[in-house]
Amino acid sequence: MTKSTFIAIDFETADYYRDSACAVGIVKVQGTRIVHEEVRLIRPPRKSFRFTYLHGISWADVAEQPGFRDTWLSLRPIIEDTEFLAAHNASFDRSVLNICCESARLIPPPKEFVCTCRLARRAWGLYPTNLPAVCSCLGLPLDHHDPLSDARACAQIVIRALKEGIDLTTE
Repeated sequence: MTKSTFIAIDFETADYYRDSACAVGIVKVQGTRIVHEEVRLIRPPRKSFRFTYLHGISWADVAEQPGFRDTWLSLRPIIEDTEFLAAHNASFDRSVLNICCESARLIPPPKEFVCTCRLARRAWGLYPTNLPAVCSCLGLPLDHHDPLSDARACAQIVIRALKEGIDLTTE
């Protein structure tokens, strides 16, 4: 599969529930070139933050930010013309997106997800395949749990695979 336009996406959550997105980073790629990067803070449905120690985001940072619905509606035009979404451990980001969309009464984008965790295992035989380990092996910069840095790293993993002619659809 030669995909030409995609979005790498990374969500950070406030608590253990998948509807608690508190930040999203997106990186748009055309061909093998990054053409747009954006990070947004999101006010989750609850004030309780359990993962501030990981990503540094607290209720004080997001209290005045829009909720998921408004955030996603403003990002949707950037995502609409893309062929797929990419995420590291895509099942997590896909479930956050789907549950947040459901809670906001929105239809999730009908896009295929490419999991860069699986891609790194298959393409380069990397183990472990957590994002810091993959970035270290591939020489990619990373400020882990910063949503834009995580999305950018994910985009770079897909770009590397595309440049090496690796089929993204094969599992």
